[in-house]
Amino acid sequence: MKMASQAQDDSDDGMDAFMDKFTKEKYKGGFNEDNWEEEFDKVPMFMKTAPEVIDPQKHPELACLQSIIHGDDGTPEEKAKAFKDEGNEYFKEKNYKKAIVTYTEGLKKKCSDADLNAVLHTNRAAAQFHLGNMRSALNDAVSAKKLKPDHVKALLRGAQCCMELRSYGKALQWCEEGLRIQPKDRKLQELRTAADKLKRTAERDVRKTKAKEKKEHSEREALLGAIQERGIKLFKPERPYKHSSDSGDCGPDVAMAGLDLGGLGSQEATGSTVFLDEQGFLHWPVLFLYPEHRQTDFISAFIESTCFIDHLTVMFGEELPPWDTDRKYHPQNLQLYFEDYKTEQLYQVDLQIPLLHILQQDRCFVKAGSPSFIVLVKGSAYCKEFLSGKKVHRLK
Repeated sequence: MKMASQAQDDSDDGMDAFMDKFTKEKYKGGFNEDNWEEEFDKVPMFMKTAPEVIDPQKHPELACLQSIIHGDDGTPEEKAKAFKDEGNEYFKEKNYKKAIVTYTEGLKKKCSDADLNAVLHTNRAAAQFHLGNMRSALNDAVSAKKLKPDHVKALLRGAQCCMELRSYGKALQWCEEGLRIQPKDRKLQELRTAADKLKRTAERDVRKTKAKEKKEHSEREALLGAIQERGIKLFKPERPYKHSSDSGDCGPDVAMAGLDLGGLGSQEATGSTVFLDEQGFLHWPVLFLYPEHRQTDFISAFIESTCFIDHLTVMFGEELPPWDTDRKYHPQNLQLYFEDYKTEQLYQVDLQIPLLHILQQDRCFVKAGSPSFIVLVKGSAYCKEFLSGKKVHRLK
């Protein structure tokens, strides 16, 4: 009894001595009002967020917990399951990136449990899906299905990924596989309905696109044939001039209609392009240039059989353009010319001649898809100055 009493006395004396230290020395490791929140955040139990990388020097407690959870003592199955559970926690927190990393670590353990590996792939697919990584998510779903063909969650995820990737036919296949296992699964049923509807719509759109392309190709061929048949020459200014003894010196780089439509790009110049109507007439966007006033105008659909005077009478009828301050641009006062782009010589156009007759002239070339003509006032001072020094031909 005396020995027990002595031990108790020693214990009490030791505690008294320990407590006495606080009256003489200040505890250096305690929290204070300035840093208590910071210190609390270092304690695993009170951490708001865990660090991306756990440094044993800075976070010894976390490192200890991590070693307990993912230590080398457990079997590959136990380690993989621990990573799966940890990944699930990250997933619940919507921290999908960390979830992916954790599920990946679980798969690296290469455990022999096919079902567990299938779950790891499926869960990683879900995390990838939420991050918008549809291809990676689909790859995981495929891997999960190989490991466990009847894993409905993997089949559902595969169908969802295919829907997002607009592979509606494949989405239907995933849904059908899942419904063979669980015929009453509501999500799979809804996905199958949506995939079937979208697949039909996509196939219809493809048919429409092909029909449109076929029609456009047919119209393009007919247009090319019509231009070639008329002997109209298309000038492509982006290429240098060429001389060819075989072609009889056809002038600038000319694209005959049967070979190339590169010279018909008039969209930028006028917003319109040449077209062939149902009666077989070509309609050209014709550009008019008024160098005296630095103005331009165009007719979006000048029928090839129409004469110039018909359009000029409408354009310069009772109401003259505002830039014509001298009021002299009357149809009977106007002269039209086209320019040979090779020689820069001018050819005067008879206003009573149809457009087609002009376009068929040897030295007339359609530039950028739009025939262009210079408009001058006959006998005006500017007209004389403009024509001075230029070689002018009059068409017969």
